[in-house]
Amino acid sequence: MSWNTAQIQRDDSAHYLHPFTDTAALAKTGARVMVKAEGIFVWDSEGNKILDAMSGLWCVNMGYGQQSLVDAATRQMETLPFYNSFFNTTVVPAVDLARNLSEVTPTGFTRAFFTNSGSEANDTMIRLVRHFWSLQNKPEKQFIIARKNGYHGSTIGGASLGGMSDMHKQGGLPIPGIAHIGQPYHYACGTDETPEAFGLRAASWLEDKILEIGADKVGAFVGEPVQGAGGVIIPPPGYWQEIERICRKYDVLLVSDEVICGFGRLGAWFGCQYFGYTPDLILFAKGVTSGYLPLGGVMLGARVGDALVAGGDFNHGFTYSGHPVSCAVALANLKLMHEHKIVNKVATDTAPYFHQKFMSLADHPLVSITETCGMVAGLVLVQDKATRAPFASDRSVGMVCRRHCFASGVIMRAVGDRMIIAPPLVMSHAEIDLMIALIRQSLDATAKEMAQ
Repeated sequence: MSWNTAQIQRDDSAHYLHPFTDTAALAKTGARVMVKAEGIFVWDSEGNKILDAMSGLWCVNMGYGQQSLVDAATRQMETLPFYNSFFNTTVVPAVDLARNLSEVTPTGFTRAFFTNSGSEANDTMIRLVRHFWSLQNKPEKQFIIARKNGYHGSTIGGASLGGMSDMHKQGGLPIPGIAHIGQPYHYACGTDETPEAFGLRAASWLEDKILEIGADKVGAFVGEPVQGAGGVIIPPPGYWQEIERICRKYDVLLVSDEVICGFGRLGAWFGCQYFGYTPDLILFAKGVTSGYLPLGGVMLGARVGDALVAGGDFNHGFTYSGHPVSCAVALANLKLMHEHKIVNKVATDTAPYFHQKFMSLADHPLVSITETCGMVAGLVLVQDKATRAPFASDRSVGMVCRRHCFASGVIMRAVGDRMIIAPPLVMSHAEIDLMIALIRQSLDATAKEMAQ
C-alpha cells in the first residue's frame, strides 16, 4: 500500500494533539507515520524498517503480529463486544483474567480491579489506599509518598504521584496529600559510596519523610521497581528490602507500580518478585495485553482486599472496567507467555545475553556507564569519559542521539543524557546482536556530530 505521507502529516498537524509534544515544533518537521509492524520491527510510510527497541512504549512484550491475540479479540468481538461490570453483572473474560492474574502474582493477591491504563491504575490506588485507612478508622492516613523523577501516569492523580517537575508546572500539581523523596540513582547521587551503602541511605529518606509528616498521617509509599520513564534508574541491592522494612515499621502500605516492570520484563512475573519484596498493592498495565488493547488494573493483597470486601460499596470505577475484549486479549497473551515459557527464558537466556551485549557499549568514547536489569537498559552520554563531564544541556546530546538512532533503523528513548531501551521479550540472540550494532552505529554518528 502506498501512503501520501505529506497529506497525513498535514492532517496530523491540523487535527491531532499528541501527548507530551510541542505541537508547533512537530508541525515544522512532520510526524513520522507508522503503518506496519511484525515481530520486533515497525515500518513507516516511507518504507523505512526500524527495530523497535522500546517495545512500542514499554508494552509490546511479545512482539508484533501475534495472531492468537488478534483471534482472541475477533472471537470476543463477535460474541460479546461489550458489557459493563456495574449493576451486579459480570463478564466471563474479566472473571477468568482476574483468576489467572492471581496465579502469577505473589501469594495472597487474589483480587483484581480493572482500569484502562496505568494512569487510571494509579488514580485508583489513591482512592483504594485512602478508603482502606478510613475502613480501619484511621481516615487521617491520607498522605502518599512517591519519588522524585518517578513516573506514575499523566492524569491529575498519576502526575501528582510522579515526581517530574515539568509535569508539576502544568495544572497546579501535585494535589494535596502527596509528598516526594529522592530517587535511588547511585550514578548521580552516591558516587562516593558503595551501591549497597547508598541504597540504604536512599531508603532512609522514606523514614525521614514519614517522621516529618507523621506516621499517623502517611497511608502508602509507591514506587516503580525500576524507574522507567525517569531513565531506567535501577535501585542498588538492598534498597527495596529496606523500603519494605520501613513501611512495616510505620504501618504504611507498600505499593509496587509494575506498569513497566510487570509481565516478565525483568525476568520475573513482577518486579517485586525480582527484587524480593512483598507489596500490599500491585499496579499493572502495558504488558498484560502486550499493548494490543488498553487494559490496566490493581491487584490487591489480602490485607487491603479483605478489608474492602467487608467494607461495603467502593464508589469508584469506569465504563470500560473489565472490558471483555481487552480481557480476552490479556488471557490470550498470558497463555502465549506460558506456552513460550517466556519469563523463564528471559531470566535464564535472553536477559543474560542482552546484558553481555549491551555492556559491550561501555567502551564507546561517548558512554560513561551501561546498566541493564532484565530487558531494560540505559547508558549515559558524556563529553569527557575520564571525568564524567556531561555535555552542556543546550547541546541536547540525547535528542541528537535519538535522531541518529532513527536514521540508523533503531528506536531508543532519550531522557536527558541517558539513552534507554526496553526491547521485546521475544528477541533472538541474532536480533539482539543486530540491535547492539545499530546502537553503536548511532553512537558513532552522534560522536561525529557533537565533535563538529
